[in-house]
Amino acid sequence: MTSDDPRGADSGPETALAAHWRPLLRELAREIRVPVRRTLREAQAAERGQEARLDQVTEVVGEGAGDITFAIDVVAEDAVDRWFRRVAADTPLSLLTEDTGWQHRGPSASGGCEELPGFDHGGPRIALDPIDGTRNIMHDLRSAWVVVSLAAPGPGEPRFGDLVYGAISEIPDSRAAEARELDAVAGQGANLRRLGLQSDGDEQELADGPLRTDQEVRLDRGYFPFFAFHPSCRADVAALGFSVMQSVATEHPSIELATVFDDQYISSGGQLALLALGGYRSIVDARYAVGEKTKRPTQTAKPYDMAGAVLVAAEAGCVVLAPDGRPLDFPLDVTTPTDFAGFHNRGTADAILPHLIAALRS
Repeated sequence: MTSDDPRGADSGPETALAAHWRPLLRELAREIRVPVRRTLREAQAAERGQEARLDQVTEVVGEGAGDITFAIDVVAEDAVDRWFRRVAADTPLSLLTEDTGWQHRGPSASGGCEELPGFDHGGPRIALDPIDGTRNIMHDLRSAWVVVSLAAPGPGEPRFGDLVYGAISEIPDSRAAEARELDAVAGQGANLRRLGLQSDGDEQELADGPLRTDQEVRLDRGYFPFFAFHPSCRADVAALGFSVMQSVATEHPSIELATVFDDQYISSGGQLALLALGGYRSIVDARYAVGEKTKRPTQTAKPYDMAGAVLVAAEAGCVVLAPDGRPLDFPLDVTTPTDFAGFHNRGTADAILPHLIAALRS
């Protein structure tokens, strides 16, 4: 999907669906953010002269459907389950998380909620990464993000093209006083909301308005990461990044490669938030393609941790594609390896993407 998405400005029932679920999903993000930050502050007790208990957040407690489950993930999953049960008592819906995969619930005759047999219940299909960036936040290093992907009702597992709404809601480190929330309705553009965070968990809206990318084609003096994560592919990804940017600099001799900066942010949602905000001028995650060529093991992005964030970035004006230039297309699940290349605007994509495609082919 790119900012040139052909969907019209008003998609009727889909727009109404997004408008109905937007406040509920914002509420969900808050219900995750508050206990996660509270638990993080408690684990950082050494700052108050007590013994730090980082194991409260960093301990590995299991293997979920999509990733390792750390102790801090359990806090988020518990919050999600409470929200799910409460909302499903009023309306049917399907919900995907990295811990459990797809679940289906709806109102029961007793007044609560009950399990449903599948997707064909008339309610929305929502993919969720409760903490995208667990490794960042559990060490109180930098923000994690709640990534939400909303698809209209349907009889089976949705695909990326079925999304009608996406959101990226920040879970900042324990010292932060603000959080950012980016969201978008398909075909309606993107929005940025700033929230003031109180120590008691209260949140105050500081600003809320449209988010649009700038149109500057800047090919240096900024961040153009090629994401690696796994040690086995870092050298190969670094070589790919150097090859691409050296080729770009050959075409544009004024570029100063020493000002083309890298950043290894372990959060697909966070990467795409920074891309939409302009902190990143581009982001390439080609780990799967690199691993296939080198035959070395790696870990990749998965649909549930980036689909809604792609929609937000595209609606803000970014160009987000597969690294080989094809439109993104994948099922919303917790297993499909998903590469992507994002550019802050169309001009930046036109300047870099051909060099990326050529480098991957070679």
